[in-house]
Amino acid sequence: MDMEIDESPAPKANLPAAITALESATSKPERPSIEISKPIPYTFDLGNLLCSDNNPLPPSPPESLIASTARDTAQALINQLLTTCPITSSPSTGVLMKLPPCTTSLPREKPLPAPKAETTWEKFAKKKGIKDKGKGEGGKMVYDEAKGDWVPKWGYKGRNKEGEGEWIVEVDEKAEKGLENGKEIRGEGRRARVEKVRRNERKQRANERRGRKGEGAVGG
Repeated sequence: MDMEIDESPAPKANLPAAITALESATSKPERPSIEISKPIPYTFDLGNLLCSDNNPLPPSPPESLIASTARDTAQALINQLLTTCPITSSPSTGVLMKLPPCTTSLPREKPLPAPKAETTWEKFAKKKGIKDKGKGEGGKMVYDEAKGDWVPKWGYKGRNKEGEGEWIVEVDEKAEKGLENGKEIRGEGRRARVEKVRRNERKQRANERRGRKGEGAVGG
């Protein structure tokens, strides 16, 4: 039985299509966009590096949705940092980004310290009704509203020296006229304080002299 053999050349493969298919199989997946848009805008606390997404999720979201949501939130935080926070660069410190103050109050890392046990004196004072005169009325400390802290009434950095360190002093015309030649209004507070101390010392010496005279009269 005679058989005919087709000796015609085989059809050539479509090389451009094969190359395109190979590139598609080996090419990297397309990267997601850095531009994030949500129906409900994000809220940020850049001081704590916090980005909150209030857009609702389905009751049982798939892992892919959770991953994409987390990725979008992180991208939105990075975008906000790069567009709102100042960035500086120097050879000594490198690149630095200055974050704004925190707006979210975070809980303490550790529990509150336990109250200290009362000392023997504190127990005695509480029993006898003795009040601490360290601060407040009658005490050595007074609250300075300008500084927001307790300061001594007198002595080093005392309240009685208030205004002596100012580089601008308000001049009272009447007080200025009453000063002697060569004196300045800036040092008037210190001069008045020194004079008060000297006056108290003179009174104390006078009282001591009167006391000695009284003792002598009684003894005679």
